[in-house]
Amino acid sequence: MRSLTFLSKMTIYGFLLSTLPVIFIGAFSYATSSNEIQKNVNSGKMQLIMQINSNVEQKLTTVNHTLNQVINSTVLRKAMNQPLTVNEFVMYDDLRSEIRHMQSFDTKLEDVVLINERHNWMIKNSGLYSFEQYAYYEQLSGLMQVAEGTTWVLNPSKWFYSEEAAGSEACAYSISLVKKLPTNGLEKYGLALANIPTCSLQELLDNKGDHFSNIMILDDQNRILLHQDHSLIGKPIAVSGILPEQLGESSGQFTTAVEQKNYSVTYYRSELNGWTYLSTTSIAAMTKESNKIGTYTLYVCLFMLLLSMLLAWIGSRRMYSPIQLLLNQIGERPTDIRKRNTNEFQAIGERVAHLFQSKTALEKEVHQHLQQVRTFFFVKVFQGTVKPSEISERLEQFGYSQQLKAWRTMAAITLQIDFPDHSRYSKNDLELLLFAVHNMLEELIPSDLRLAPIIMDQTIVTIIGSAETDSKAFHNAKYALTEHLQQQITSYLNVQVSIGMSLPFSSFSSLAIAYREGLEALKHRIKLGEGIIIQYENVNEGKHYLNLNYPAHLENELMDAIKLADKDRAKELLRTFLQAVFAIELSPQEYQIPLARLLNNLLIIMQESGVSLTQIHPRKGSLLEELLELHTTAEIDDWFWTRVVYPLVKIFKDRQEAQYHNISEKIIDLVQHQFDTDLTLEECASHLHYNANYLSSVFRKETGYSFSEYLTIYRFQMAKKWLEDSDMPIKDIAAKLCYNNSQNFIRSFRKQEGMTPGQYRYKKRTG
Repeated sequence: MRSLTFLSKMTIYGFLLSTLPVIFIGAFSYATSSNEIQKNVNSGKMQLIMQINSNVEQKLTTVNHTLNQVINSTVLRKAMNQPLTVNEFVMYDDLRSEIRHMQSFDTKLEDVVLINERHNWMIKNSGLYSFEQYAYYEQLSGLMQVAEGTTWVLNPSKWFYSEEAAGSEACAYSISLVKKLPTNGLEKYGLALANIPTCSLQELLDNKGDHFSNIMILDDQNRILLHQDHSLIGKPIAVSGILPEQLGESSGQFTTAVEQKNYSVTYYRSELNGWTYLSTTSIAAMTKESNKIGTYTLYVCLFMLLLSMLLAWIGSRRMYSPIQLLLNQIGERPTDIRKRNTNEFQAIGERVAHLFQSKTALEKEVHQHLQQVRTFFFVKVFQGTVKPSEISERLEQFGYSQQLKAWRTMAAITLQIDFPDHSRYSKNDLELLLFAVHNMLEELIPSDLRLAPIIMDQTIVTIIGSAETDSKAFHNAKYALTEHLQQQITSYLNVQVSIGMSLPFSSFSSLAIAYREGLEALKHRIKLGEGIIIQYENVNEGKHYLNLNYPAHLENELMDAIKLADKDRAKELLRTFLQAVFAIELSPQEYQIPLARLLNNLLIIMQESGVSLTQIHPRKGSLLEELLELHTTAEIDDWFWTRVVYPLVKIFKDRQEAQYHNISEKIIDLVQHQFDTDLTLEECASHLHYNANYLSSVFRKETGYSFSEYLTIYRFQMAKKWLEDSDMPIKDIAAKLCYNNSQNFIRSFRKQEGMTPGQYRYKKRTG
């Protein structure tokens, strides 16, 4: 069986990799959307019945208030203490006026009935009646047994119609507000009834639902008060297929079967009068909506699947193109690879293995050039064109790690060949003699005591070093070594050489200075003659080359203060630096050298930090020319501060503040996304790659709070939001906010807000 090409394998893998996520996402999207539909419908139904509850209770409360005004009126109090006859027309008219004030369009009141059982009279819309002779005397008299206080009772509407209007009621039932009279007496012998026909409240339920839901209202005995089917009003809830046991104490949702169909029931029990508001929603209808989403999801997933497979095919070909290009470059054809029953990577591996076989030959060739590269590096070092920071790194690359670690004192040795009149050599032999002397130095000086000697400008240069820290001992060893070299060269080659030695130094960054000191020492052959060994300290009073007494340590501290944006420290160091420069007795022209050096180093710091010259010097012209035109120390001090140092301090300060603000924003974002975890400052520091102490100081400086204080404040904000907007139990809120137990959370909340979480929730919802 012929093996598949790598392109075919990548394409098949891409198809599988693109298919599985699309299928998973499609299934997950359908399941999630279906759940969200039911969740949103249930949430909407809860909001709807809460709205209906609010509207109904508003009307009931209005009726209660107006009825209280009637029963507390002077007219009614007076009427309750006397019998009423047809002759008491004024009293009757006053009572009817009080009743008419209650009956408005907003309250939906159909009739207000006043009953005085002691004096045997009853007043309603149709007139004044003898209570004992009224047709429904026993039923209305039975209402005297209701509990004290405000009571809403479902009664047949026919109780409140006189004999001449019997059967003309619009609704079979009325909702009656029953109050016993007199309100302030111990003995109750009267009633005040405010009747609202159930039909008048039915409009609150009309057009509130949709084509697959139904809304009803139950009284405190689970009898149906309002229903779209008027025939069910007054009957127990069980006739609608819902059992009273399924209703909880306050509110909730559950699923039940009604007439072999599943319904989602949402209910809310009013605290005002114990009525229950229900909304029943057909799950089948909701599922039908979900099926539509499922169809759309299927079409989208099919499109995404085709698109993913197309992208996988195109991507596989593009990823295979470098392999194809590599095969073409090494001369391999896909047909030849398949004939060998192998794959592309095996073919490439065979060619790479063949290339590695020549590794030894290549290393030998590179080694031959290594000496030339090393020589070129030393030439650049002695010329001073290599950065001091790079010297140690490059020396380690050339195999001088031992010298870097062991040497404490070093010196440069420069050697030139002399051609006296009696010499048997001429200057035409110089190249050959330099090569011979170079080889002798490599043999006479142990490799652990020197760097490789090189030939520069007809001079052989090498660096010798020692672990010795005693300058006198190193001086004696250095002088003995140079005498031995001079003697051996003269003995073997019969040629005279002069040797110059630099001052001792301890840092490899001083190689260029030491080289110039060695050359400077050799220049004194004009006076001292040929074949000499001379040390630089004997011809220049022991001073290093170009030593200007420049206060470099103060300059370094000044640069650090500028980078740290420490304004006061920078100003103090600038003044101290200039005092140190002007403390030396120099000519005015000589003072320009350290000042120009300071300006140059400041500009270098500015350039290395990415600061444009126009940011501190927007005007055209040369800063150096401005500096050289100054004549007093005060002018120079002020010019450096106002034109260079302080602008740089402000730039670094702005960068520092921007960095602090960015860090604080990242910490706040972590708190807002991970407040419900055991988030610590150390975790934030690890995530942002900063030191924890540094983050703590930056965050407090930017926000005025410590990290723990801010995290606690934000958690309490979330707790108050959950208490106001949700019914989440307090123990669940405590758990989400990472409290060990709910009691700790309650104590902390009380300390913060002055009340318990439960009291806070009640206050926000009732206030």
